[in-house]
Amino acid sequence: MSTERTEVQVRPGVEADLEALTELYNHYVRETPITFDTVVFTPEERRPWLLSHPEDGPYRLKVAVSADSQQILGYATSSPYRSKPAYETSVETTVYVAAGAGRRGVGTLLYKALFEALAGEDLHRAYAGIAQPNEASARLHERFGFRHVGTYHEVGRKFGRYWDVAWYERPL
Repeated sequence: MSTERTEVQVRPGVEADLEALTELYNHYVRETPITFDTVVFTPEERRPWLLSHPEDGPYRLKVAVSADSQQILGYATSSPYRSKPAYETSVETTVYVAAGAGRRGVGTLLYKALFEALAGEDLHRAYAGIAQPNEASARLHERFGFRHVGTYHEVGRKFGRYWDVAWYERPL
């Protein structure tokens, strides 16, 4: 086992994380088609998002930090799937790992903590949309029991081209 592997802790996200979480997300806005946001956010613009994920309930924010430096290595959320009342037992989940922190098991630790936290909630299904191609994300979701249920073709335009989104679901 490599001695360079940093111990990672997962905890609920807190308001003090806002700036680092915004910076992490903005990397994906600027550099990748993984999110379909096209304009970077200020921390103040992201505050409502953070506050919509309390420490309890069906909509959670889990943050992975380096045990020694407390640097944020990634985060995972469960959010409303759709706003209509009949969707209340469904959530959309997502995970973002900091640039340079991939392939270290951070996403796995985050999803493990997220799904353990959701186990006691009145939820029936989790959904995840994965912009294509993204084999690493597909593998992560499949390891957690998600199965591919369909693909929206050319559903988003970013960086001058159209992108597909593969949709996955898992029972809760």
